[in-house]
Amino acid sequence: MAVLNVTPDSFSDGGSVEAASADARTARAVEKALRMVDQGATIIDVGGESTRPGAQRVPQVEESARVVPVVQELVRAGITVSVDTMYAATAAACLEAGDVFINDVSGGLADDAMLQTVAEREGRFILSHWRGHSVVMNDLAVYEDAADEIKTELLQMRDRAVDAGVKSERIVLDPGLGFAKDRDDNWAVLQKLDEFLALGHPLLIGVSRKRFMGALLEPDAHVHERDLPTAIVSALCAERGVWGVRVHNVEATKVALDVVSAWQQGRQ
Repeated sequence: MAVLNVTPDSFSDGGSVEAASADARTARAVEKALRMVDQGATIIDVGGESTRPGAQRVPQVEESARVVPVVQELVRAGITVSVDTMYAATAAACLEAGDVFINDVSGGLADDAMLQTVAEREGRFILSHWRGHSVVMNDLAVYEDAADEIKTELLQMRDRAVDAGVKSERIVLDPGLGFAKDRDDNWAVLQKLDEFLALGHPLLIGVSRKRFMGALLEPDAHVHERDLPTAIVSALCAERGVWGVRVHNVEATKVALDVVSAWQQGRQ
């Protein structure tokens, strides 16, 4: 899953598709998406609101104006799309374009209408562990047993979605690495990845360029240098059997995943 940020302020690539007009911005975003597909991406994750630590919310109308035209163009091109949104109205507009994944980092908690919106349209829903918005999430990273508590809370969120009518077989789970989690919390989840894989749903893992990847490097390392540890962790997750990995650098990750595939074929 390749990250396509149609934003001016995302932490690692904000502004990469900004242009003088909305149409030009859409064209640049679609061009970038097609390039990532050529590099090996199988899903393009389109987002119009940064969820970096401390980020302020973007109004729904503005987010939708950024995202919906891009999603429509990609769906028409036959590309599998996920939409990184916490707004039910944006999700509804994108689901009108086709059978896209709704990738809600709040797991349906940020917008009371989200779960009903997805359920009514029988949408595919990527449900992430979440405790609060970006402006407060670092303060909420308080756990006694991080992996166990995150797993329990994630299952509670899953049950809430199913109770709202979202089909269980249409749910992908995401432990939400980096969201209300400090460095050790993230590694605790990855150390117990098998327990998350056993929950009965496809599992998405997103570590790309996150702060705990940067902690493995020199303090002054550029954010793009996080692509190497990202590719390694993504490969380890793929070898364990996760459904997908969400990344910024498609080329590096594709090489890492090809190594995993070759290793598995050799084992067979």
